[in-house]
Formats: sequence, structure tokens, C-alpha cells
Amino acid sequence: MKENMNSQQPKIIISGGGTGGHIFPAIAIADCLKKRFPQADILFIGAKNRMEMDRVPKAGYPIEGLWISGFKRELSLDNLSFPFKLISSMINARKILKRFKPNVVVGVGGFASGPTMKTAASMGIPIVIQEQNSYPGITNKIVAKKASKICVAYDNMEKWFPKDKIVLTGNPLRNNIVPMNDRRDEGVSFFGLNPEKKTILLVGGSQGALGINRGISAQLASFKENDCQMIWQTGKHYYDKAVQEVQENGLQDRIKCTVFIDRMDLAYAAADVVISRAGAMSISELSLLNKAVVFVPLPTAAEDHQTKNAMSLVDANAAMIVKNSETEKELLPVVFSLLENVDKQNEMKNNIAKFARPNAAEDIVDQIEMILNK
Repeated sequence: MKENMNSQQPKIIISGGGTGGHIFPAIAIADCLKKRFPQADILFIGAKNRMEMDRVPKAGYPIEGLWISGFKRELSLDNLSFPFKLISSMINARKILKRFKPNVVVGVGGFASGPTMKTAASMGIPIVIQEQNSYPGITNKIVAKKASKICVAYDNMEKWFPKDKIVLTGNPLRNNIVPMNDRRDEGVSFFGLNPEKKTILLVGGSQGALGINRGISAQLASFKENDCQMIWQTGKHYYDKAVQEVQENGLQDRIKCTVFIDRMDLAYAAADVVISRAGAMSISELSLLNKAVVFVPLPTAAEDHQTKNAMSLVDANAAMIVKNSETEKELLPVVFSLLENVDKQNEMKNNIAKFARPNAAEDIVDQIEMILNK
């Protein structure tokens, strides 16, 4: 590609966040931009008091926060402040955009993405959407008509977005999420577990997963009859309860509880079987890592898209599924059975690998570079 001043020293804003499913792809895109354009000036815009305000600086990037939150579907006093937050955020987004003068704005979804993307579009700044899910968020649907490119992770997204703007890239992943089957012992050791025992990894997302946690609690005693161990990512609100239950059952040597897992690379390396929600990022990571997984889709996800995500893999014999409402009876029996069936694990690993898109971040940066070179 030809180079001009924009592509040599680009100024790029990346906006969005709220959950790890939005933040980690954003950081992956930023890292790839920095690798391709070492002189790039990258600024994040997030929502005040959300996890991006902590996670992004830890990744080495500056971030500015907007006073914004979501509009709740149920009746809530918080909704009364939403119009004021929206107006305030759009005013502040305009101030940031005027001061920073970005060449491109990338939106990854989440509360802060809406005001930033809408304001950038109104100012004539090129915008790129990165949509992680099979069912897009309302923000991305609203700004799609103004976008230069829309990078998606699933086929058949033209029912939501203009077909001529869609590019199938997959979801960009954290840099440390790479296949590492040869690092199992390192992963097991890092979490203080026994290398001789089979290992379950339970990941509930950045906030934890109540339905999955309750399913484990209901049948925790069954670990005594099954010679395996588990890394249990509980989330903040369930952690104390989980630790107490593990201690009461005398399982503290075999079950390690943690609020959040910073070293997901080593957690995945340690795992023989994974229990997970069926969010877009989880599916992308598990596909790349070729993991045997039991999905428990979040039932409240928009248009039940997590179930649709999971079933696309289940139908291909690439994963198993347990309904959120059935975790207390079904989850651990299904997991223990899979843990003992190595042939089934291998079949699932081979099939889930077909869903992997390892070059997603590079493909998205290709689209950004084309805009910079115009």
C-alpha cells in the first residue's frame, strides 16, 4: 500500500468497553496498530467507572472517560438520568475529537461507543465498526450507515448492516491467547494444582456467571467422587461464597477460586475441559485454542444470541451445551463425563479449530490502513 502522512503517524481513537468482551478486542486492535505504525497516536474513550478505565491504562494506553451508562429495559430511576448523560457525553466526545483530531475512530461496542461514533460521524471523521456478536448491539446498528467499514465475526450480517461495508474478519484476541498445548504443566503449576489430575476451567466472563456458579455449588460435593481439579473464576460477587463452600467440602487443594483471571493464557493451557458462557470472544478464543468446551449460554442475551452462537458449534460436534436453567442438575455430570471421554474431547477439539480466525486483528488493521491511505 502507498504511504502518506496519515498512515505514517496516524491518530486513532478506539471507543467502547463495559465488559471484557469489548475491551480485549479493542486492546488487541491497538496493539496491532502500534506494531504496524510505531508512531501511531492512540487514544481510548470509555465510560467512567467501568472496567476499561482500569484495564486500558494497564495495557499501556491513555483513556478518557465519558459520563454514560446503558438504558435499562425495566423501569428504573437510573433511566431518568440517561438523556442528561447522553447529551453530556456527546458534548465531551466532541471536545475530545476536536482536540485530538483523529484520522479514524474505531468503535468496539459498549456504552461509550455510541456518543463517540455518532459524534465522529457528524463531524465527517471516518468510522470503523467492530461487531463481535451474531446479533449486533443497538449502538452499532444506529451508526452503521455512516461507517466506512464494518468488521464482523459471523456470516449473514447483511440483515443488520449495509452489505457493501461488511468485512468478515473474526474477533481480535488478546496477544497472549495463542495455542500452547506444550505449556500445560506451567499452567497447572501457576494455579497451584496437581499435574497428575485432569483440570476443569470455569470462566464466567469479567463479571462472573451466577447461573454457572450456582450449578457448581449445587453439586460441589461430587468432586469428592471424581479425581479432578478446577480453576473457578467466580466474579467479584460470588467469590466469598465459593471460597467458603470449597473449604467446607475440604476441596481447597483441588479447587482454586479467583475473582478474575489475568493469566488466561496459562488458565487455558492448564485446562482439559472448559465451562464457559457463549459470548463472541469466548467462542473466538476457544476456537483458536482448540479446547473441549461445555457452553452455558446467558439466557438474557439480546435475541438469545449466545444460544445461537453455541448451537452453531454444537451442531458441528465442536462443543456441548447445558441450559442455564439446568446447571444445578446437569452441568457437572456432563463435564465429568466429557472429562473421562478422551475420544469425544479430541473430536470436539478438531471440529472447533475450524471456527478459528487467528488473523482477525491484522485484517481489521488492514481496513483501517486502507482508510488512512485514501
